[in-house]
Amino acid sequence: MAGRMYSAAQLVQRLAGKVAVITGGASGIGEATAKEFIRNGAKVIITDVQDDLGRAVAADLGPDAAYTRCDVTDEAQIAAAVDLAVARHGRLDIMHNNAGFAGSCVDPLASLDLADFDRVMAVNARAVVAGVKHAARVMVPRRTGSILCTASVAGVIGSGMPHAYSVSKAAAIGVVRSAAGELARHGVRVNAFSPHGIATPLAMRGFGDVYPSASPQEVKRIIERDINELEGTTLEAEDIARAAVYLASDEAKYVTGHNLVVDGGFTVGKRLSVASA
Repeated sequence: MAGRMYSAAQLVQRLAGKVAVITGGASGIGEATAKEFIRNGAKVIITDVQDDLGRAVAADLGPDAAYTRCDVTDEAQIAAAVDLAVARHGRLDIMHNNAGFAGSCVDPLASLDLADFDRVMAVNARAVVAGVKHAARVMVPRRTGSILCTASVAGVIGSGMPHAYSVSKAAAIGVVRSAAGELARHGVRVNAFSPHGIATPLAMRGFGDVYPSASPQEVKRIIERDINELEGTTLEAEDIARAAVYLASDEAKYVTGHNLVVDGGFTVGKRLSVASA
């Protein structure tokens, strides 16, 4: 009997009937989240600038998924993605501001390339503000909704990654804290989650800049083993997707203004040294 009850519980769709927009949904955490949202009963608009990948992901997920191009540095394109969800499905329940950019600057602060800094901030911080703004535009009148923002442990501990990336992810957490109080009075929740390193395409490029002499296999080892605090397991994009499902679902109905750190203890262990590549 217990086994049958457990199996039935696994079939519960925690996002049944909800409508979501995911920026940066063609690969990595965004792709994993799109799959998990669909699995849990949501209808998803995937946005990205990787058109072929985005269309392929949407086709693979079936009729409850659609792809539209969205360069998140252009506010009008974010607004259009939100409007597409409302036009197609009548509402927007979940906005996942996930698109990210690692940048290329790994120099000391005194040599910081501010043009690169501006590019990183445009994607990782300004676009998050725009995503929150336009999601709130359609959620507030309905007095319900969940806005999610992908941050990073780099925005929590503030070291170990290029300055632009760390500052931008701290800003994303700040956006959540700034917006949550105002939007709570309208029934809209705003939360972030901060993953540790996952060998997504974005992370592989970012860590590859930090360790330029390392091969792709060595970079993957650094991400998955050398900076991993939790023995016996490896963080995967699917783990973050499941965290996103929780924050987006009614199970988290009283959770807002929170930064859910998914790091296997990294930010409390602070082991910053890694094996040489």
